[in-house]
Order: sequence, then C-alpha cells, then structure tokens
Amino acid sequence: MIKVSADSTCDLSPELIKEFDIAITPLSIVVEDQVFKDGVDIHPVDVFRFVDDEGKSCQTGAVNVFEYQQHFQELSKQHSAIIQICLGSGFSSCYSNALLAARDFPNVHVVDSKNLSSGMGHLVYDAALLAQAGIEPVEIKKRLDALVPKVEASFIIDRLDYLAKGGRCSAITAQSAKLLRLKPCIEVRDGAMIVGRKYRGSFEKALRTYVQERLEGRDDLDYSRVFITHPACKSEVVAMVRASIEEYGHFEEIIETRAGCTISNHCGPNTLGILFKRL
Repeated sequence: MIKVSADSTCDLSPELIKEFDIAITPLSIVVEDQVFKDGVDIHPVDVFRFVDDEGKSCQTGAVNVFEYQQHFQELSKQHSAIIQICLGSGFSSCYSNALLAARDFPNVHVVDSKNLSSGMGHLVYDAALLAQAGIEPVEIKKRLDALVPKVEASFIIDRLDYLAKGGRCSAITAQSAKLLRLKPCIEVRDGAMIVGRKYRGSFEKALRTYVQERLEGRDDLDYSRVFITHPACKSEVVAMVRASIEEYGHFEEIIETRAGCTISNHCGPNTLGILFKRL
C-alpha cells in the first residue's frame, strides 16, 4: 500500500487531505523564542495577529532530517512505499533534508515539487489519484517529475510589508508600491519566485485583470482543476475570482484552498492566486 505524504506548504484543504488520507510534514514557524508547527499549533490568523497586532517577527523553518526520519519510520510500519512531495528546493532545505532522511528507507521516493502552495498541491493531488489507481511508486515519481514544469503558480499581493519584514523586498519598495497602489504578481518560474507584472489600482481590479491575462485565449491548459488559494480574502473577492475563472476557462473543478502559515507569513492576508497545470 502506497502512502502519499507532503510538506505542509502544499496548502490543500483539510477535506482533501482527509479524503485522500495524505500525511503531512509540518514546517516550523518561529515567533521570537517560540517554535510552532504549521497547521498544528499555529494557523494564519495567529501569524497575522503576531505581526500586525503584536509587532512580532515570524520566520519559517524547514522540516529537519530527524523529523523526516521519524515520519518515514512511522509510515513504513504500515505502508509498502511512501511518496514524499517537498516544498521546492529553491525555497527551502526541505527537499535536501528529506533526501538525506530517505537514505535509510529504500521504500521512500522523494519528489522536488520546485513549487509552493497549491502549485505543489497539484502534485500531491495527482500522486493520490495515481496511488489509488494502483500505479507503482517508481512510476508515480516519474510522472510527478514530468508534471513539475507544467504547473503554473502565481499570486497577486496587496501589501508588500510582509515581504519586506521577511527580507524579500526593501521597506522602500514596499512603501513605494503602497503609494502608487501597485499590486505585484509573484510567479514561480524554474523553481524560483520572480516578480511579474505590477497591476495598478484596487486589489479587486488587479485580480480581474490577472485572471483574464492568465486564462483568456489559451490552448495549452489542462482543465482538470484549478486552485483558488488565499490566506484570508473576503468571500465576495473569492466569488468574483471564481466567476472570472468560469468566464475565461472551462475547468472541471474549481477548488478553493486556504494558504498555510508559510505563504501567509511572507505574503500577508490579502494575497490570492490561481494555480493550474499546462498540457
């Protein structure tokens, strides 16, 4: 029996994790001298309270080798093979740590998602479907590796102050974006985050244009599913994005998921992305 496991950064909903019985390896969130586990004893609402209300700094920490070893040892007791899907190697040491841990477990197959959030979640979802279909673990890993470059992940960020606090942009850049009402699009390309187009105006206006530009007139999209992923956007904003997706694409599934603490800590509450696959 194959077990699919993933770092907590996959940002799949609790319902999907339960449906597919996916094991989760939580990253750490360090708040001054306290260490929490993503999705276990800390959630995005807590991160926003620490940062916005209490003025504290939060840092993310990779799953370490020992934690992976313990995880693999426990899963190996009941499963013949484990597919471990990790946060992209360009963002964290999770993948390299998992590889080191897997040396002691020949039944563990580690996948570098080269992505984050539900961009990584696409791989986890497909791994679960392949495992259910009885595909051999070596073949599952091969198919996932082939899928990695086909995942298109991006987000619109309303506020850059979270990125500035995390050292991913300067305070001057964040303040300038605020004054000019710029909403940057953060994209994952070749396993790294880059800044794409900068939209001007309200968050809602930026999202409408963003969805249209991502989906309209394309003939290279896999319409099996699209994720709408955000930490804490208003329901009416999510509904607007869903309607825009339905206007420009014909996806079989439109799945809303909440971003976990890792994405929330870097991007802030008003962040939203649509994440899908290419053919």
